[in-house]
Amino acid sequence: MGGVAVGQDGNGGRPDRGRGAGPTRRQVLGLAAAVAVSCVPTGAASAAESGAGWFDVRAENLRPGAADWRITHAGSSRAIEGFADRGSVLPGESFALRVSTTAPSYTVSAYRMGWYGGTRARLVWRSAALPGLLQPAARVDAATRMAWAGWQESARMDTADWPEGCYLLRLDTVGGTRAQRYVPVTVRSASTAGRTVFVNAVATWQAYNRWGGADLYKGTTGKKGSRSLAVSFDRPYRNAHGAGLFLTYEAPLLALAERMGLPLAYATGIDVARERSLLSGAVALLSPGHDEYWSPEQRRHVTEARDAGMNLAVFGANCCYRRIRFEASTAGADRTVVCYKDDYARDPGYRRGLPPTNDFRRRPAPEPESGLLGVMYDGYPVDAPYVVARPDHWLLAGTGVAAGDSFAHLVGVEYDRVDLRYPTPRPMEVLAHSPVVCKGRPSYADTVYASLPSGAGLFAAGTMRWVESLEAYGPGGGGVNHGLDGRAGAFTRTVTGNVLREFALRPVGRARPAVDTVALHYGAKGAPAGAVPGV
Repeated sequence: MGGVAVGQDGNGGRPDRGRGAGPTRRQVLGLAAAVAVSCVPTGAASAAESGAGWFDVRAENLRPGAADWRITHAGSSRAIEGFADRGSVLPGESFALRVSTTAPSYTVSAYRMGWYGGTRARLVWRSAALPGLLQPAARVDAATRMAWAGWQESARMDTADWPEGCYLLRLDTVGGTRAQRYVPVTVRSASTAGRTVFVNAVATWQAYNRWGGADLYKGTTGKKGSRSLAVSFDRPYRNAHGAGLFLTYEAPLLALAERMGLPLAYATGIDVARERSLLSGAVALLSPGHDEYWSPEQRRHVTEARDAGMNLAVFGANCCYRRIRFEASTAGADRTVVCYKDDYARDPGYRRGLPPTNDFRRRPAPEPESGLLGVMYDGYPVDAPYVVARPDHWLLAGTGVAAGDSFAHLVGVEYDRVDLRYPTPRPMEVLAHSPVVCKGRPSYADTVYASLPSGAGLFAAGTMRWVESLEAYGPGGGGVNHGLDGRAGAFTRTVTGNVLREFALRPVGRARPAVDTVALHYGAKGAPAGAVPGV
C-alpha cells in the first residue's frame, strides 16, 4: 500500500489541528480498491477552545469560507450518490462512505456548515481522486417495504482534524459527465454542558426519503397503502441532492446561531435518544423547522433535561409527533427507523411489548406532545398570515411591530396551536395568534413562551415556515419561497436572535417568568370545539 502525504495547508506548513498540537496526517483508505490516497487539507488551524473549554464558534466562523460548496451539476440520478455508515461521530472517530458512481473516479470534499461571513460553509478537507464503482440498485424488504443499499465500503474518513459541527460532504465525479451529490454527517460534541445544543432531526429526514421507492408516506404506487413501515439510513438521501431536509429546515437556523457566536454543541436525535447523560448541564436545546419523528427515549431525555432547567426552543411545527423505534442494520446500531403509524398492532416490536410506533397522542399509550412543547400539532396544509398578539413582549424586542401586524404566508405548511384539552404547561404567553383555515376548518396557529417550574423557558414558533423565513430578503416570491418577503425575514431573524441570546444565558424562565395570556384568546377552557382526537 502506498504512502500517505503529510497535510499542507497553504499557511506556512502549519498543521490544521482541531483540538491540539502536533503534525497533521490525514488518511482516506479506499477499502474496495485497497488503495491509500493523498488528501489535501485546507485552511489554517481550527478554532481554539474558549476559556470554559467550549469549542469557539466565533473564532471558527472568522475563518475563510468557501462560496463554492453548493451543488451546481447534479447529474443523472445514478451518476454519483452515497451515504455514511454513521450519522454522527465524535471528533477523531472515523466512518465509512459507501459510494456508487458511473464515473471512473470521484473526490470527497468535507464542508463544515455555519456562517463564515455569509458564505455558509468552510472547506475543511478534500480527498484526492478515489476509484469509482457502480454499485447495485436498491434492495427492498418484502415485509416492511423498506429500501436500502447493500453497498460495500468505498472509503474511510478520518475526522481527527474536523471541528465539531454539521457537515455536508460533497461527492464530485472525475472524468466523464460532471455530477455532484451531498452526504450529511454530524461531528457531535462529547459534552453539552453549558452550551446550546443544535439537534439534527435525522429521523425526520429519513422519514421523507424516497430513495429506493418508498418513504413513511408513499410507496412505488404513490399510495399510502404501499408506504414503508420502516426506513433505513443505509441509503442515500433523495431529497436536495442528498442533503435530506437539512438545507431547508436546519441550515438557516444554524447559520444564524453560528453568526452570533453562541457556545454551541452538536448532536443528532439518535445521539439524544442513545445517551441519557448527553444533555446533562446543557443550557438550551434547539429543535429545527421539521422535527416530527422522535423515539420515546429521545423524548424522555429531553423532558428530563428540560425539567432540570434546560431551555427548549422549537423553531417549527409538528414537532415530536410520530413515535418511532430505532433498530440496528447490518451496518450498525440505530440504522433503521420503525413507524407503523395506524398499523401499529402489526408491528412485531409492539407484539413483543415495546411501545407502539404510532402518534404520541394516540392510544394505546397516549402522551400528547403538548406536555413537552406547550402546543399541539393541528393540521396540514395551510397558508396564512402570521398575526402578532404581544408586540410588547421581550422576545419581540427590536421588531417594531404593533398588535395585529401580520406577515403574509408565514404560517404554513403545518402549524401548532394551544389546546387545553391536552396537558399544557402554564403560565404561558401567546405571542402570535393567527387565524387559519385548514381543509375548511377554522382554527389558529400560536407562537408561545412559557416558564416552567424548573426555571426553564419554552419557546414554540407554531409554524413550519419559521426557519425557511430566516432566508427571506427583499420582495416575496413564489415557489420555494412561499411568498415570504424581507419584512417577514427581518421579523423572524430578530425574534430568533432574541430567543437564542436569552436562552443561551441561563434557565430563562426563572429570570423572565411568563404572565399567562391564554385566556385572552381561548377563554377559561382554551379548547376548540370537537372531540379530543386519538385519546
